[in-house]
Amino acid sequence: MKAKITNTLPLDLCLLSLKKVSLQKIIIMEENPNQNQLNIELSEEVADGIYSNLAIITHSASEFVIDFVKVMPGVPKAKVKARILLTPQHAKRLMAALQDNISKYEAVHGTIKQTEGLGIPMNFGGPAAQA
Repeated sequence: MKAKITNTLPLDLCLLSLKKVSLQKIIIMEENPNQNQLNIELSEEVADGIYSNLAIITHSASEFVIDFVKVMPGVPKAKVKARILLTPQHAKRLMAALQDNISKYEAVHGTIKQTEGLGIPMNFGGPAAQA
């Protein structure tokens, strides 16, 4: 599966607006050159991303739920920053895509070392925070 990023301006914005309009990024996914292309719009807000250092994964018979959380050192409370719901089939595809990308990353940058246990990191290995 190839992905290429192109910059485009929607025609209606070009014609109707005289204000400065930023370029939108479009990701075109091509599974097979003979198939139709799928254009996926990535807004600037979503493109900024959300930082997460903890993912909590649960599932039912019909879906997988991945909650992305940002845990701060010494703070016992954290908020879910994003929640993704997937079908079991899409969860398995995501797992395969992550494994493929991790393998490619490690081929270039070396093995990713696991520095933490499987528990939830509360102090990040440093001193406890004080108010």
